[in-house]
Amino acid sequence: MIRVLIADDHAILRDGLKLILSECADMVVAGEAEDGDAVLAMIRDRDWDVLVLDMAMPGKSGIELLKRVKSERPRMPVLVLSMQDDSQYAVRSLKAGASGYVCKAGASAELVKAIRKVAAGGMFISPSIAENLAFGLSTNVEAPRHSLLTAREYEVFMLIASGHGTTAIANRLHLSVKTISTHKARIMEKMEFASTADLIKYALKHGLLENEDVVHK
Repeated sequence: MIRVLIADDHAILRDGLKLILSECADMVVAGEAEDGDAVLAMIRDRDWDVLVLDMAMPGKSGIELLKRVKSERPRMPVLVLSMQDDSQYAVRSLKAGASGYVCKAGASAELVKAIRKVAAGGMFISPSIAENLAFGLSTNVEAPRHSLLTAREYEVFMLIASGHGTTAIANRLHLSVKTISTHKARIMEKMEFASTADLIKYALKHGLLENEDVVHK
């Protein structure tokens, strides 16, 4: 039996989710939480097979709450339930430790399958988001390499891909050359590139810039 904890601040939505899951013989909603503090209290008090977590609740919520939950219960699968039909937000949730991401708009059709998948150790992403990121709905979900970058790293990445040198980027962003060099090293490591040429080829291949955007020296 899959014991589910539902965390959402809207009682009507919790009731709807319970109704959906009540038809499944292999799972039971064994607890409910309406804010972040209640979530933390309940995961400390009992073991759960799956936490279905709304990302917009009063108090502690979102990525901050998700990270806190995973720090206290690293082996507990968390299925994010969000209004955000945003592929990059989904990626941030996965990076923070979520095992799955379901949009509320499609919850009635996807929830049961998603809970079973993450409870079994797999990962699940709503198909609409999976298509945007070329995700495969399998245990080996992979996001585009550039989604691993921070906002600043992505900015530096795009300038490097456009053919700008370290000094030029430093002047443009009002940062030191050393800082830009550090960003570049992290970008190369995260994206597993051996050379700047590899970085430029990646940007072109993924449509991040056109050939005419590259500065030819």
